[in-house]
Amino acid sequence: MAALRTPRSVLTVMAHPDDAELWTGGTLALCSAAGAEVTVAVPSHEDAVRNLEAAEGAAILDAKLYQYSEPTVASLRELLLAVRPEVVITHQLRDVHPDHRHVAHTLTAALPDVVIATGHPQRVYAADTYNSLTEDGPVPAHTTVDITATFERKQRALAAHTSQPIAEHFGPMAETLARLWGSRIGARYGENFVPLTILGRLSAATAL
Repeated sequence: MAALRTPRSVLTVMAHPDDAELWTGGTLALCSAAGAEVTVAVPSHEDAVRNLEAAEGAAILDAKLYQYSEPTVASLRELLLAVRPEVVITHQLRDVHPDHRHVAHTLTAALPDVVIATGHPQRVYAADTYNSLTEDGPVPAHTTVDITATFERKQRALAAHTSQPIAEHFGPMAETLARLWGSRIGARYGENFVPLTILGRLSAATAL
């Protein structure tokens, strides 16, 4: 179990308007409640309804919403320079969803120049994914955060995405995964994160 040592700022960079709520919502809510500056970054969607849902979901998590046009190295470098977060959370590099993989690889390609120039982010993590399975197998347990106190808020933020099959699919999946990760640390609900390398260094932090 990783006790949450609240970072000063957290940026989550995701591929779809509801990804932050689904994979990191409980942890983001914990961080914002503890005074961290939390930013959710997702691509601007061609459907205006989905952009409004993204804004509502971020507001429920007490997070700022940053919408970028396309996940390119240049656009994500600009985002990292603007926010200068202590911690970044993105998708698994070997995620089963191609959009997730693309965002994660593009972000990691943008990191070196920014880290050399600013020293930020200090830590980067990959969040959970569908049924905790990547193309290489199960997501390993690493930094698992107790989100029992904010699970209901996570679900409310996820439910803001009314155009998506939340009640039928994503909501139940989120609860199942949260229960499974929580059971591994003796909590009711949890979210798991796996550190990614920055300039050949892997975070030695035992908490987010």
